[in-house]
Amino acid sequence: QVTLVESGGGKVQVGGSLRLSCVVSGYTDSVAAMAWFRQAPGKEREFVSGISWSGGSTYYADSVKGRVTISRDSAKNTVYLQMNSLKPEDTAVYYCDLRVAGAPAYDYWGKGTQVTVSS
Repeated sequence: QVTLVESGGGKVQVGGSLRLSCVVSGYTDSVAAMAWFRQAPGKEREFVSGISWSGGSTYYADSVKGRVTISRDSAKNTVYLQMNSLKPEDTAVYYCDLRVAGAPAYDYWGKGTQVTVSS
């Protein structure tokens, strides 16, 4: 059984920074990638950033590109999301996702951490 636990959310002012963490517990084969998604009130969950399991490739949504950095610490089984220059539109619950490769592929999700950016 794999569990993901996010932390690091909170309330910040516009222009502030936060670093989210996602600790992975348990074991599974064929992990393809990990990612961060977010969901604002009344909106659908959207992709924010992803990183390949090897850590060699990273991906960012256009809305956060240049302000967000995803990274992975294999020794700590942790994925981070460093967010800078935060905007009110970044306010959302942020979820950690682990994608397992296969046919079909499937995901494990954390319970989320709230990020609130106030002006």
